[in-house]
Amino acid sequence: MTPKIRSYLSHWTVYLPVLAVATLVLTWGRDLPPPVVGLLAVLLAGAVLAAVHHAEVVAHRVGEPFGSLVLAVAVTIIEVALIVTLMISGGEKSQSLARDTVFAAVMITCNGILGLSLLVGALRRRIAVFNPEGTGAAFATVAMIATLSLVLPSFTTSRPGPQFSPAQLGFAAIASLGLYLLFVTVQTRRHRDYFLPITTEGRVVDEEEHLDPPTNRDTLISLGLLLLALVGVVGLAKGVSPAVESGVVDAGLPQSVVGVVIALLVLLPETIAAVRAASRDRMQTSLNLALGSAMASIGLTIPAIAVAMIWLDGPLLLGLGGTQMVLLALTVVVGTLTVVPGRANVLQGGVHLSLLAAFLFLAASP
Repeated sequence: MTPKIRSYLSHWTVYLPVLAVATLVLTWGRDLPPPVVGLLAVLLAGAVLAAVHHAEVVAHRVGEPFGSLVLAVAVTIIEVALIVTLMISGGEKSQSLARDTVFAAVMITCNGILGLSLLVGALRRRIAVFNPEGTGAAFATVAMIATLSLVLPSFTTSRPGPQFSPAQLGFAAIASLGLYLLFVTVQTRRHRDYFLPITTEGRVVDEEEHLDPPTNRDTLISLGLLLLALVGVVGLAKGVSPAVESGVVDAGLPQSVVGVVIALLVLLPETIAAVRAASRDRMQTSLNLALGSAMASIGLTIPAIAVAMIWLDGPLLLGLGGTQMVLLALTVVVGTLTVVPGRANVLQGGVHLSLLAAFLFLAASP
């Protein structure tokens, strides 16, 4: 192991996750003054950077595509816990929180993380190269689950409004979870080579070529600190969310903006990790993170919310509005044209980032 990896135990990335969780315990459920909220925001940013560091250590040890799954699944599981917690305490205004957060996560991952990764990779190598078989399969699964869970509720007639009946919600949950598990099986076992990084010349890179992997002990420590940092990220995001909600109300913005802000905060670790992978000419790793996060956000969130609705009161609004459907359809079309060739330049990255900008603008000004 190189001295750089060995020195991480004495680095700030060890202490900051512990500090973030300790602060979370001390401030949980309390009304916080603005200075404390500012401190939580600083700790939140530090916990994000620590999570990225430890995710990269774990990913280096287990290799791709397993490394990409570690961060995506860990973040999504805790994101689900955050959504359920806010739905329990949010009353009527939280009936569409799951939809707003999941849709924001899809748009951020499929346009923001993907577009930024393509832009960084293309600026580095002129052409960003990735495996179209694996990336296309991942994007198709995301499109399928998103349409099933977020579009169809606006057209079903069993219940008034954009919501599923209990049977329909159960079917959507089982189908989403089944597709996600099937994809993970394909990604990690049957067609693992489709999701490995490739060079500009198309050569598969099955392992890091210049760095020795960390030991099992160091990897387990990093895994524990990663989970601790992610708990801190999501918990501190919840602590900051009342200030965000009041700021949204004071600014006269739609309530859906709260879901967008939550998704932006929670997806920061994956965004940074994906961009850093792209800067090291690991485009496939970046796209695995982007699309894997989108798939996990839906494939795990919808089943968890379906189970939670057994105890939660009130309707669950999942169906998208007309503007959101247009943006999702445009994302699917543009994303398909991007991934099919297996090569992209700065233009494709710019197109996806423009789509993200349109989503953010229309979320604030519908």
